[in-house]
Amino acid sequence: MAGASTQSRPNVVLIVSDDHGYADRSALGLDPDVCTPALDRLAAEGVSATQAYVTAPICSPSRAGLISGQYQQRWGAQWFDSSSFPNHLPSLAERFRDLDYTTAYFGKVHYGREDRGDRACPPHHGFQETFYGLAGKQMGRLNYLHHSQAAVERYGPEASWCMAVQPMLEGDTECELEGFLTAELGRRARDFIARQDDRPFFLMLAFNAVHNFCFQLPDEELAKRGLEKYDDWDPTLSSYVDWYDGAIWPNLPNGRAYYLAQLELMDAEIGRLLDELDRRGIADNTIVVYTTDNGGSTCNFGVNTPLRGTKYTLWEGGIRVPFLVRWRAGGITGGRTTDALTSTLDLYPSLLSAAGAPPESWEHSDGLDQLSAWRGDPSSTGHAALHWDCGFQWAVREGDWKLHHADPGRHADALRRTEHTDIGVGERLTNLANDIAETTDLSADHPDIVERLRARHAAWRDEVGLTAST
Repeated sequence: MAGASTQSRPNVVLIVSDDHGYADRSALGLDPDVCTPALDRLAAEGVSATQAYVTAPICSPSRAGLISGQYQQRWGAQWFDSSSFPNHLPSLAERFRDLDYTTAYFGKVHYGREDRGDRACPPHHGFQETFYGLAGKQMGRLNYLHHSQAAVERYGPEASWCMAVQPMLEGDTECELEGFLTAELGRRARDFIARQDDRPFFLMLAFNAVHNFCFQLPDEELAKRGLEKYDDWDPTLSSYVDWYDGAIWPNLPNGRAYYLAQLELMDAEIGRLLDELDRRGIADNTIVVYTTDNGGSTCNFGVNTPLRGTKYTLWEGGIRVPFLVRWRAGGITGGRTTDALTSTLDLYPSLLSAAGAPPESWEHSDGLDQLSAWRGDPSSTGHAALHWDCGFQWAVREGDWKLHHADPGRHADALRRTEHTDIGVGERLTNLANDIAETTDLSADHPDIVERLRARHAAWRDEVGLTAST
């Protein structure tokens, strides 16, 4: 084993998965088929934030908020069609670079309609070593197996975009990969860690797992698990909409098994990364964070029990996420939990604070420094309120109370039709302390709370520059 590092500032590894179901960790004991020993280890050795949220129920605006530390609504990013990278703000990576950290990014990029060379690309917002795919150019996803010009030509112009087979990028240079992307991301992350010296590093590892289409598994994994090969879309055989409907819940045979296989394989890469930190003798002074970009996707066979709803919605299942932190040298350890109201916005100030950055480096952030909460301070209760706003649906949480509003119309209809998802049209007041599954509307019983939360959200909309709530 390599000798322990003598540096005082912590390394930081931020792992962001894609669409991971809230219930889908084996330590929770909700499904015996779930296998996540690495995430279980991270939770057992660190701290779990049980009331942690993303800023949007879909990936691109959520990721934009995380990298900037600000509510993305401040620059109009509310849904896929309006999301963009915050060009006017310093990214988290740039702040770490200012602290003389070595920075690296491996994985999925999706802030909006990014293109090669844009500031949205990791090498242009503070990451020095990069290997990434632009999901904004590929239906919001990356293929698990194919990224090459040959694949683009084989699939054809229509299907190559939908099946997300464009080459990956190193810096601004195309890099082809015909092989399992999850394993390649894990390999590159471990290699990066192994090459570091006593200079601290910030590594962001953004898996495309467990986003659909999880049936894109290596042949040996399919054979090992007794799963049939499911073909990507072929425009000569069907329309994309018809094929897509067969590739998601409830129509994909063995869909849950494909999803769990991808989750297990991603977890194995996380385990190898944790082992590499141990091997290098730097695990104690490395902050490891695991979270996901939005709530689990039930149409991709994720499970969010006991939460209601799914990705795309502002039910708890769309916005409450797994959130694990470990930093032994910093007192974030012991397998504890915190119920402090937490947002992925908090990663910006908390990680910079741990690295010794001055508070002015995150003064623009809407996040909170949550280090004391993660260390077990019972007086650290987190945010007084959190807000979500997609234009056609919005929600506010204050203490245990949550007010959730969704409009009828084209967005609700489209999500019901294509994603088999009910966003919950209308307005509901829920006390989450007593009703985490959001089964009972208490609006009629507490009109005063409804009005207070409506007013609070309207004031927040005015603050971030949105029009007044209706």
